[in-house]
Amino acid sequence: MSSEDVLQDASTLASYNVLLQVMFRVLTFLLNAFTLRFVSKELIGVVNVRLTLLYSTLVFLSREAFRRACLSRGSGTGHSWRQVVNLLWLTLPLGVAWASLLVCVWLWLLEVPDPRTIPHYGPAVGMFALAAVQELLAEPLWVLAQAHMFVRLKVVAESLAMIAKCSITVVLVVSAPEWGLYIFSAAQLVYTGFLVFCYVVYFLRFLGSEEATKKCFPLNHVGELLFCRADGEPLIDWTLARLTWSFFKQSFLKQVLTEGERYVMTFLNVLSFGDQGVYDIVNNLGSMVARFIFLPIEESFYIFFAKVLERGRDVKSQKQEDVSIVAEVLECLLKLVLVIGLIITVFGYAYSHLALDIYGGSLLSSGAGPTLLRYYSSYVLLLAVNGVTECFVFAAMSQEEVDKYNVVMLGLSLSFLFLSYMLTWWAGAVGFILANCLNMGLRILHSLFYISRYFQSSPWRPLRGLLPSPALLLALGLSAVVTALSEGAFCCDRGWLLRLVHIAVGAACLLCVLVTVLLTETQLVRFVRTQLLPRYRKKHT
Repeated sequence: MSSEDVLQDASTLASYNVLLQVMFRVLTFLLNAFTLRFVSKELIGVVNVRLTLLYSTLVFLSREAFRRACLSRGSGTGHSWRQVVNLLWLTLPLGVAWASLLVCVWLWLLEVPDPRTIPHYGPAVGMFALAAVQELLAEPLWVLAQAHMFVRLKVVAESLAMIAKCSITVVLVVSAPEWGLYIFSAAQLVYTGFLVFCYVVYFLRFLGSEEATKKCFPLNHVGELLFCRADGEPLIDWTLARLTWSFFKQSFLKQVLTEGERYVMTFLNVLSFGDQGVYDIVNNLGSMVARFIFLPIEESFYIFFAKVLERGRDVKSQKQEDVSIVAEVLECLLKLVLVIGLIITVFGYAYSHLALDIYGGSLLSSGAGPTLLRYYSSYVLLLAVNGVTECFVFAAMSQEEVDKYNVVMLGLSLSFLFLSYMLTWWAGAVGFILANCLNMGLRILHSLFYISRYFQSSPWRPLRGLLPSPALLLALGLSAVVTALSEGAFCCDRGWLLRLVHIAVGAACLLCVLVTVLLTETQLVRFVRTQLLPRYRKKHT
């Protein structure tokens, strides 16, 4: 497959992933707004911080390293896909081991919530761990689908799973609110069950079909999806296993960085369960765009970079045509996430209070919520840039470089935990965001130095994507001033009519910024139209 074909497939995957994440976040957004009317913020804190942390930790540590290693260029070619599938099945016993350890920690080492206000905590811990292990059953199928760009499979599976989860939650919250944590535990089990069911059904129908033959799919029957030895080759690819181990050490540290504030809240008890609930709601609102735009782009274009570049080889040793495409894509991606991040930062300051008031009423807008969301809007800019830079770096690094970076990640993890504790003690929940900003800035600097060195001996300079046009900077600066003045004059305790005026002012400023982007960032606009908009791309490829 040529680099252009890989780019087209990765772009298609990114486009549909963005649409999928938009739907997920809208459903989650509406679900949280609905449940806030029926359950306490303490219950929300336990579910969205304590139990979700258990689930995400178990899943991430069990599969992330396998995903990154098995989707790298060179894995899964020819008959080696059997070895890849065998390696991926190791995620299941690893997940069971992590589940046993983490359930003990969550039940016996952490503070147990008051059963009078938050009942059924113990069974909920077990059910969330079971849901995580259940999701690992689909891991070999997920990697096969991602590697062969089965875009519609992921969209359909995750859409059905999310719809089922939301439906179960709404029905039980309304009909049986006294069930407490059982509601959210059952919904999580339904979600992962639907995911596994959809992937299994698809591959049962796909393997051996004419479509599989036409696509030259490397596996022919269901038995090859199971853990088995192929004649004349080792059970697993040990080179790939060693790379997985390198990524595993890194994934443990990356998880601490990604979920660091939740670990601090959970293990150090710096915030009450109610304050944790408010922080998590603000965090979900602030990261909504990051999750449904930046994360799908990062996941999809990691596959592109990993498939086009030979891992561990310098730029002169790569095919120059491939390097040219990679450099252009990286530059455009950096410009795209930078522009989106700047827009969120500028408009997030003036509209945080209004957004929280509409979403959760005085429960969210009367306290520290607006300040948290304003700080988080600035953090999103760093989050956006870091996602793309690390996406490239992790795809290009050799195994030795990955091992060296693990030491850097260890230092960042320890400093982040220390900063989180100290800054939270000093500034409350805002301290988490400040610690994240400092940590993310250091990670960005490391990635920028790596990218600069990587392309130093080539004519390409993809880091120019981090330089927006002066006209765009001017438009953003004026918008920041105008919307801040509008908030002071029209928002947020002066009636809905003046609120609508404030919204109209923001809409007008946003329109001016978008027009400026269209007129000054022509390369970016062309990239978005031809690579990230599926309907347009089909007409021009």
